Amino acid sequence: MQKISLYFENGLMLEAKSFGAEGTSVGEIVFNTSLTGYQEIVTDPSYAGQFVTFTMPEIGNVGCNAQDMESKGAYCKGIIVRTYQDRPSNFRCEETLSELLKRENVLGISEIDTRFLTKMLRNEGAMMMVASTEIHELDELKKILASSPRIEEINYIEQVSTKESYVHHESRYNAQTFAYEAPQTNRKIIALDFGIKRNILNELTHAGMEVTVVPNSMTAEEIIAKMDAKEIDGVFLSNGPGDPLILKGEQEKIKKLIAAKVPLFGICLGHQLLSISHGYDTYKLKFGHHGGNHPVKNTATGAVEITAQNHNYNVPDNITEVAAVTHVNLFDNTIEGLKYNDSPTMSVQHHPEASPGPHESAYIFSDFRKMLG
Repeated sequence: MQKISLYFENGLMLEAKSFGAEGTSVGEIVFNTSLTGYQEIVTDPSYAGQFVTFTMPEIGNVGCNAQDMESKGAYCKGIIVRTYQDRPSNFRCEETLSELLKRENVLGISEIDTRFLTKMLRNEGAMMMVASTEIHELDELKKILASSPRIEEINYIEQVSTKESYVHHESRYNAQTFAYEAPQTNRKIIALDFGIKRNILNELTHAGMEVTVVPNSMTAEEIIAKMDAKEIDGVFLSNGPGDPLILKGEQEKIKKLIAAKVPLFGICLGHQLLSISHGYDTYKLKFGHHGGNHPVKNTATGAVEITAQNHNYNVPDNITEVAAVTHVNLFDNTIEGLKYNDSPTMSVQHHPEASPGPHESAYIFSDFRKMLG
């Protein structure tokens, strides 16, 4: 392992060991508390532009495989772990995590105190950083970070969205056959791809919906025409990276869909864009919610669901002027789910598809299917 230098915008500089790609990257650092599923996290497009610090100290133990990819590649800037294990032990392993990172040009950083970094982020909030296997001088790293755009200034949707439409042909993974099931569907929807996860598509098809994934560039007029022609029954707004407030084109598109009474379901970024499109701007959390162990209360049933989370932004409390709160985060009482009053629209901030994470919220996909009639 070669040396890698890290410089943070709070002035801290650290040295660690590299096990991924070589080079220099700038991004926002966050921490994730999931105990499993590092490959799914690395390949989640919502992490585009970010360095992910894992609180789980041992990473790499089970290797990686094609079936557990959440997208076609990896879009995060890098991952930071306490200890990297380069000798994985699992019958499904096809390559090491290091090999995946190198192929996808993602930095891997190890031999560093991730507990210290997590406490720093908890106290000071998510921040920008630069990491490099090539540059180790403090002044040079400072210049690179100072001259780089912040994550709030970059539209990562353009990088992660599909360029061509396609129909998703898989459903839930079957742990008995070690294969994805074939979907049985009776409704058709469009999924606007802002950085969609594979398992969201699997859960949508499992709930009975044939899903055509389309680029974020598809216009509202094209979608409404498909609704009018009864080619589709509704629209899913996907998860994705970055600050939703800068996505002006997506906001205008969703406003038109809302006005046309198109049935809508949003997860994570889709949830946030629905709020903004109704006139309620999102705000940034101090260090965000990232992990697979976050308790969320279902306000209708009173049940507490353990959920997977990955977001830095949240909808405001006064959204209750136009929507009913369906789910609440029990860590900080932030809003986790909404059902809008005057339109067939629902959304959740957490990730009911899990992957990684628990499956206690998977019923939400069936709720959307029922909303379609």
